[in-house]
Amino acid sequence: MLALAGTGAMPFTLNLAAMGNAAAQNASDYKALVCLFMTGGNDHFNTVLPTDSGSWNEYQRIRNTGGTGSIALPGVGATGGVLPITPNSPQAGRSFALHPSLGPLKQLFDAGRVGIVANVGTLIQPTTLVQFKAQSVQLPPRLFSHNDQQATWQSTQAETTATSGWGGRIADLVASGNSNATFTCISSAGNALFLAGRTVRQYQISGTSAAPITKLNESLFGMPAGSNPLRQIITAEPTNLFQKEHAAVVARAINSQAALSSGMLAAGSGVPDPTPYINPNTGVATVNPLAVQLQTVARIIGGRSALGARRQVFYVNLGTFDTHDYQLTTQADMLAKLAHAMAYFDGVMGNLQGANMRNQVTLFTASDFGRTFTSNGDGTDHGWGSHHFIMGGAVKGKDIYGSMPVTGLGHSLDVGSGSLLPTTSVDQYGATLASWFGLSATQIADVFPNIANFSNRNLGFMNAA
Repeated sequence: MLALAGTGAMPFTLNLAAMGNAAAQNASDYKALVCLFMTGGNDHFNTVLPTDSGSWNEYQRIRNTGGTGSIALPGVGATGGVLPITPNSPQAGRSFALHPSLGPLKQLFDAGRVGIVANVGTLIQPTTLVQFKAQSVQLPPRLFSHNDQQATWQSTQAETTATSGWGGRIADLVASGNSNATFTCISSAGNALFLAGRTVRQYQISGTSAAPITKLNESLFGMPAGSNPLRQIITAEPTNLFQKEHAAVVARAINSQAALSSGMLAAGSGVPDPTPYINPNTGVATVNPLAVQLQTVARIIGGRSALGARRQVFYVNLGTFDTHDYQLTTQADMLAKLAHAMAYFDGVMGNLQGANMRNQVTLFTASDFGRTFTSNGDGTDHGWGSHHFIMGGAVKGKDIYGSMPVTGLGHSLDVGSGSLLPTTSVDQYGATLASWFGLSATQIADVFPNIANFSNRNLGFMNAA
């Protein structure tokens, strides 16, 4: 890939051993953040569910519309029913469960390596329902729009004005600690606004390895003498400024691919292939594309010493969760992929080349928005706040952070059709992760400009660095 450049061109011959030694001296200080974005807007009401009798009765009344269009899940103990969880910090009079497809995630929650953050969403400042209806405070632009809310979640800025993402801005502040800044931000799901830095450029990787420019080290059209001239042609430094920049990008891409491939090759044998996941609707075993993305992330983490990396930010993607129709079957399949991939990644991090990396790698979920509580007939429409998972050995797991909203309609957080007014901002969510990553309060304020509007700037779901 050509748009993979870091800062400055590297020499073609890379001294990987020297880079590895530099990183190995600080191996215990390695940390990685992995953003798992659920594109389309996941229905959180069927992901984490209050199951105390009052909440469950109201859930069934609203979501069990009867017939094939019902979007209600079976209760605890029923065949295919929701899976009960017991948080360490009880919320008075309430009990909770996970979607039936989240069995592997329930095991991680029970083991204390997964936590839940309730009702997270895009906010500029704390907002009440009265303020929302009166439009008396500043609100995120174009709420309920996919593109706009994806941009706001990933950047804390509107789509039309966003030039950097908060993952990229975090990377800007830590890249100098890496011997090679090129591999600070890595996406295995194409170009991601989340990883766009002010100075750091994201490296995009497709599939399980870095794609090379072919025929640079072998014969060209059957002529062995053709390979070296090809390299000279595509990396030559012409006088035309456009051509000069293009050649510089190509040269960086060639060098980056060589370095990343070497690092991943060294880690490859220590990262097993994901097992097939089972589609809960059909019973068919197949490849989970999200697990494959996380396998690539694991291989890059495994090659951290060769890549000279001490801090890395990753982006993976699963979609689409835009369940206007066929919600029960579509979401069951998507959440099965989510849980299978997260459990696979947790297992790999628990024994990566003989080392337990769980304490040093934190994965968190994000999504465009939540969805409405009411059904549109066979699905749900665009909402606002939603519940999210954080996973890793440094997570204070087996708990729910923030207050789980009242189940029903017409309450103090219902902005329409049961869509939730968020009680936790994306800025608070991200700032908590950034603090664990090692950023100071001043740096966090630079990454999250809106954080000054919130009194609680650390949600407490991470253990101290």
